[in-house]
Amino acid sequence: MEGVSTDTLVRPETTTDETTSDDTPKFFHYVKKDRIAESAVMGTMVVALCGEVFPVTRSAKPGSPVCPDCKKVYEGLRKDGD
Repeated sequence: MEGVSTDTLVRPETTTDETTSDDTPKFFHYVKKDRIAESAVMGTMVVALCGEVFPVTRSAKPGSPVCPDCKKVYEGLRKDGD
């Protein structure tokens, strides 16, 4: 994974690249917080903790489904950083 480090990844934000047939996101992914605004405005690609690459199109609301692979990576980083 490119550029993921525990010192800059305080708490990743979630965003999505996958949608269902009714345009509801299937999963939201953990992405470095400082990349979200740039991607949303400029359309640049972001890399989620799970390795998915996509442009940010929306942000998660409380209770949104989170990518299980991103969640595993994030939990691993938290344990290593404690």
